[in-house]
Amino acid sequence: MNIIDIYNKYYLPENLQMHMLRVAACSNIILDNWNGHELDKSAILRVSLLHDMGNILKIPEDFVDDEDFKRTRRKYFEKYGTNEHELNLEIGKIEGLSEKELEILDGKRSRKNEETYKSDSYEVKICAYCDQRVAPDGVVSIKERLEDAKVRYKDRPLSVWSNEEKAKHLIECSLGIEKQIMQFCDIMPEDINDESIAKYIEKLKQYEI
Repeated sequence: MNIIDIYNKYYLPENLQMHMLRVAACSNIILDNWNGHELDKSAILRVSLLHDMGNILKIPEDFVDDEDFKRTRRKYFEKYGTNEHELNLEIGKIEGLSEKELEILDGKRSRKNEETYKSDSYEVKICAYCDQRVAPDGVVSIKERLEDAKVRYKDRPLSVWSNEEKAKHLIECSLGIEKQIMQFCDIMPEDINDESIAKYIEKLKQYEI
C-alpha cells in the first residue's frame, strides 16, 4: 500500500505525516551518499516512514477538527493510554514490518542513544540520527534538535530529558552517532537540510510499504 494511503487510513494530520516523510528523506539522502558496508536500505526507509504512527496519542483530541481522527485516536487511547511507542510497534506489525524492522524501530529511540552509539547496526544508527535531525518545522542540527527536546520535556517526571546529566549524555551520544555515520558518507551534516531533502519527500510519497 502507498505510504500516503497508510497515513490517511489512520487519519494522521499533515504535520505528523510530514515529520515521518522528512525523517525518511534524511535517511534517503544518506543512503544515496553512503560508501560504507552494505545496508538494508529498504528496512531503513520502511522504519523511517512508519516510526511515529503512534504519535496520534500525543495529539490533543481538540487539536484536529476531524471526527474520523478523534474516533481513531479514542480507539487507540483506550488500549494504549499515552504509550505511543507500544502503538508504534503495533501499527508497524499491522503494516507489515518484519521482526528485524521492528527491532530497528524499538532500538532507534533517543532514550537508547548510548546503546545505539555502541551498536554495530548502522540501520539503527541512521534511523535514530535522522529522527533526531527533524524538528516539528523542519531539519535542524542535532544539537539544536535535542536541546529543544531537553527544554520541551524537562517537566515530564518520567522523561530522560528531565534529568540534566542524562540529557547531556544523550546529546553527546547522538553527536557521536553523527560522526560514526558521516565517516562513511560523501556529504556533511549541514548538507542534510530542508532544501536538499525536498526532492526525496516527493519521491517518498509514492513509496509502497
